[in-house]
Amino acid sequence: MSQRIKIKALLQSTQTDVEVTVKGWVRTFRNNQFIALNDGSTNNNLQIVVDFQNTDEALLKRITTGAAISVTGMLVASLGKGQTVEVKATTVEILGDSDPEKYPLQPKKHSLEFLREIAHLRFRTQTFGAIFRVRNSLAFAVHQFFQNQGFVYLHTPVITASDAEGAGEAFKVTNLDLNNLPRTENGEIDYKQDFFGKATNLTVSGQLEGELGAMALSDIYTFGPTFRAENSNTTRHLAEFWMIEPEMAFYDLVDNMDLAEGLLKYVINYALEHNREDLEFLAQRLQEEEKSKPQNERSEMTLIEKLEFCLNNDFERLTYTEAIEVLKNSTPNKKKKFQYPIEGWGADLQSEHERYLVEKHFKKPVILTDYPKEIKAFYMRQNDDNKTVRAMDILFPGIGEIVGGSQREERLDRLEQRMDEMGIPKEELWWYLDTRRFGACPHSGFGLGFERLVLFVTGMGNIRDVIPFPRFPKNAEF
Repeated sequence: MSQRIKIKALLQSTQTDVEVTVKGWVRTFRNNQFIALNDGSTNNNLQIVVDFQNTDEALLKRITTGAAISVTGMLVASLGKGQTVEVKATTVEILGDSDPEKYPLQPKKHSLEFLREIAHLRFRTQTFGAIFRVRNSLAFAVHQFFQNQGFVYLHTPVITASDAEGAGEAFKVTNLDLNNLPRTENGEIDYKQDFFGKATNLTVSGQLEGELGAMALSDIYTFGPTFRAENSNTTRHLAEFWMIEPEMAFYDLVDNMDLAEGLLKYVINYALEHNREDLEFLAQRLQEEEKSKPQNERSEMTLIEKLEFCLNNDFERLTYTEAIEVLKNSTPNKKKKFQYPIEGWGADLQSEHERYLVEKHFKKPVILTDYPKEIKAFYMRQNDDNKTVRAMDILFPGIGEIVGGSQREERLDRLEQRMDEMGIPKEELWWYLDTRRFGACPHSGFGLGFERLVLFVTGMGNIRDVIPFPRFPKNAEF
């Protein structure tokens, strides 16, 4: 029996009149003769031509949408439109039946909301096939980028006793009996009796542990799941998502920005080179979707143009203070069009402000630096003005913030002072403070939300559609 060949390879084949074996799922079966077969390696189907006059009728009836089949036959030049080759079947074997009355994916357009309800089957649609092949390429490109630069891939813990962001939106991890919780004398839960002997959570970030690795290995990156118990039912939030978090010793803020810009351009370029077909399909899908929107809400660029635009432009770099001036004097602010008007310095920028800077004012990706320390985390290096910190956020069209990072505060006294100001208990982070006691050095890092990156590259509108099985409030299905 011939060895199975992927459909993508066959469609690119220049060799014909050879025997091949293909396996996949039936997309459609027309006129009892033409099977459109797909195996997930490409969005394009391979046409299988069945000699229905010499095929058992009972077998033909089992060739239904969704059925898994194995086909052996001759690969020949196709006379039909839309494909260069097809397979003339000599044998068709049903590997798994699919009841057409019950199979929810029929050959018609389904809404994304409906497909979220059947996320276990949505991979079989063209849209989700394209999304998850692109996601795969982006993940591979992230590793390739860092490995090519000599970074060490570090696995930081999923279970942790620290809340890196200080946001307190963590999922608790426990094996205590919730119906019979042990209590201390003053009535609090006695975590000393818990599995780890202390209160623990699912990680919100691998950054703090990543810094420990960078203090010995120089350049590290983490790429793993993170969790936020934030009750946000929006198109941009998930309770479980993946983060890319590099930490680099001897890097200042400019080095940090250069690395982040380089990473984003590298992975976008990789997807354009390796997933052109999928991206063109998603671009077309987006254009169709936008036809129903009013003209002023439609994108000025196609998906491919938007991706190439990010590659071909140096990201605009400016301080938070400069950005506030731009926003304060902007037409939408003066005409009170912003939902959150910019009154002055110190305001926390909202998505509408970030998108204005990128899409309307500079018309290119933007890196904002030197934010007020009051709106940023305790670990960011303080500037000499005692008002701002060495933070940097990268803003993208359609998305807003895609990267958040900073030069870290390496001076022990300044870090302890900031922790005191923000009420962060130093004794719980003694190990973190040790890196400032023993051989401290300037260092920097950033976090890139992987799903936000996939959202940007695929042009999808809802973050729940770029992760295989989304987790959000009141939903942990599949």
